[in-house]
Amino acid sequence: MANSTESLDLYAKVEDLLENSEAILGLYGLYYDTLSQLSFDSLLDVGCGSGAYLVGLLERFPSVAAKGIDLSGVMVARAQAKGVDAEAIDLCDLDGSFDVTTAVFDMVNYLPKESLEGFFSCIRAHLNEGGYFLFDINTLYGFENVAVGAYVIEDETRFLAIDSDFGEGVYEAEFTLFEKQDSCYGKSQERIHQYYHTVEEIVTLSGMTLVSSDEIVLYGLGEADKQLVMLKK
Repeated sequence: MANSTESLDLYAKVEDLLENSEAILGLYGLYYDTLSQLSFDSLLDVGCGSGAYLVGLLERFPSVAAKGIDLSGVMVARAQAKGVDAEAIDLCDLDGSFDVTTAVFDMVNYLPKESLEGFFSCIRAHLNEGGYFLFDINTLYGFENVAVGAYVIEDETRFLAIDSDFGEGVYEAEFTLFEKQDSCYGKSQERIHQYYHTVEEIVTLSGMTLVSSDEIVLYGLGEADKQLVMLKK
């Protein structure tokens, strides 16, 4: 099951409640360090979210022409408010090509296996010859030991309950959000899915060459919970 635009928009509403700032900034740093080893003039970020990663990227690589795309109009509006060149559009409908494409913080895990080949076809179509695709994916350990569980987060105006599980290669999280509206609360509920993929599966379907695959301990629980992967067209 693919994630709907509605589920992505709900996630956008609670993104700030969910963020582990230290972990996310650490992941961004690994991207910036890897990109500093490449020579590139243009970059596309797929699933750019609210644009924080691109803001940091442009601070470090101010001469790069960087663009972000996302299916969530809510996220794109937030990115644009930060001064990021962002557009609410599907990757396959985009015009132009880039030296580097990135997909940060689980973006590839949101794609079911049957969608991967088509996705990578569109990635290749928007990469210049010799260009790179840099992304991260969750390891099996990350899904089984970091992502699952049930918990509640709240602030002055929102109450969020999350119940998630992982089985047969699929992670499912149910988000239930109560938002204060005058004297009462409005309720919204959506399910978000992620899918476990191995690097070997991805390389086979990508039609590109594996440059590197580095294990990451992002949440400090001992074993690698992510892999940072770079492919070359």
